Amino acid sequence: MKNKLIKQISIFAENKPGRLEEITGQLKSADINIRAFTIAEAGDFGVLRMVVDKPDKAHKVLHDAGFTVSETDVLGVEMSDSPGGLHKIATVLGANNINVDYAYAFATATENAQLIIRVDVINNAIKALDRAGVVLIGIEDLK
Repeated sequence: MKNKLIKQISIFAENKPGRLEEITGQLKSADINIRAFTIAEAGDFGVLRMVVDKPDKAHKVLHDAGFTVSETDVLGVEMSDSPGGLHKIATVLGANNINVDYAYAFATATENAQLIIRVDVINNAIKALDRAGVVLIGIEDLK
């Protein structure tokens, strides 16, 4: 059985021109591929969250470049790319009293979309989603 946890890298950075270029340049130079990505703005600073193919290496490279970096376990979920796809996931989590801290999703060239989700009790979420027949995906499945 493949690992159902995905390591997400979070970077706290100044919200100014060139910062994203600097971060992505560090990753490019280290041959690290970004598989999923989001930015949350908070005034003068932002939080960049990303799933990469080499999270431990990304953490070291970015930390060594002077960025504030952390790693968080998240889940990858496959969902229908149709009306109600996200609702199904939200219903399973809500029915099991699992809170969603944040999520980001993207559609692919298939019938399914992929969702990265951070929840308050990750092991309970894995069990609940498994019971509901929801497909959990690993980093190798992110396309």
